[in-house]
Amino acid sequence: MTNAFVSHPVKICGLREYSHFEGAATAGADFLGMVFVPGVRRQIEIEKAKEVLTRFNKDFRTLAGFNQKKPSFVGLFYNQPASEVNRIAQFVGLDRVQLCGDEGVEYWKYIEFSILKVLHVPNLDKNDPLIRQTTLEELGSSLYEMEQNGVLAILDRFSEHQPGGTGNRFDWTLAKELSLKHYRFLLAGGLTPSNLKEAIQTADPFGVDVSSGIETNQTKDPEKIQKFVNIAREVFSDV
Repeated sequence: MTNAFVSHPVKICGLREYSHFEGAATAGADFLGMVFVPGVRRQIEIEKAKEVLTRFNKDFRTLAGFNQKKPSFVGLFYNQPASEVNRIAQFVGLDRVQLCGDEGVEYWKYIEFSILKVLHVPNLDKNDPLIRQTTLEELGSSLYEMEQNGVLAILDRFSEHQPGGTGNRFDWTLAKELSLKHYRFLLAGGLTPSNLKEAIQTADPFGVDVSSGIETNQTKDPEKIQKFVNIAREVFSDV
C-alpha cells in the first residue's frame, strides 16, 4: 500500500451515483469518498460501488474536461471488522479506506490499504481555557500517533448521532493551533462553498473534506461541487 498524498487534497464524500463521481472528478477533486457504513443515509451498496468504479476506471480518460491525475477512491467504515473492511475494499477496488469510529493503532495494523482516520473534535466551552488546552493536547497526541503510522487525519465535529456528514462545524481556531504545530490533517465538518475560504484561511489545513455542504435537498449538486473545488484551489494557492 502507499501512504503518499497529493498536496492540499480536496475530498468529496458521500457519493453514490456515477454522474456525481464524474462531476467530482472533472471538477478536480483528489479523493472521491463512498460510505459503506450500514444504515446511514449515504450508504452505497457494495455491488453498485464496484460497478461505478469499474465504469469510471474505463471511462475517466475520456470524461469531458478531465485532464488531471485520476482521483483516489476512498471507502468509509465505522467500527467494522478489519477483515470486512479489507474484503470490501478489495472487491470494490478502493485505493484507501477511511475509519470513522474508535479504530486504534492495533486495528490499523490489519488494514491492507492506506488509511484516513477521522478525529472527532468536541464542541468546547470557549470560556474554559483548561478544557481547551487539554483538548488540544489530546488531539495533538492523536495526530502524532497517526503521522507516526502513516495515517492521514480528518478533523471533524463530534456527534453522538452519526460518524460524519452532519454539516456541523467545530471551532476552527483549534485546528489552527494544531496546524501551527505542523500537524497535517484534512478539515471537515460544516464546510460549504460559502465558508470554505474563511475555513482554509483560519485553520490552515493540509486539505479539505466535504459531503453535506455540496448537496441540495440531500442530493449532490454538481455546481456546488465545482464551486467548492475551485475555491479550494484558489485559496490554497494563496495561503
